[in-house]
Amino acid sequence: MSEKPKQGRKWNSLKRCWTERRAYEKNPICEKSNLTLKEAAAYSIIGINKLRDLTSDRNCRFVLWVGNKRLIKRRLFDQFIEQEYSI
Repeated sequence: MSEKPKQGRKWNSLKRCWTERRAYEKNPICEKSNLTLKEAAAYSIIGINKLRDLTSDRNCRFVLWVGNKRLIKRRLFDQFIEQEYSI
């Protein structure tokens, strides 16, 4: 009997990276109008926790709430970053 070898964490991690890369190749971050926190962190090199802090403010102009999910409006986020000296 030949049993399938168990796929460990390393395989799952590689598979997830490959899937994310294919999704990125289809739709690059710089062409999206709204970004998830993870995408915005990769795009701006600002940590996810710092982005959460910035978008928790009620007056934040570059956040779009879809239910409980926050999306970052890329164009307004770019303008915000250009105007700020430090975050």
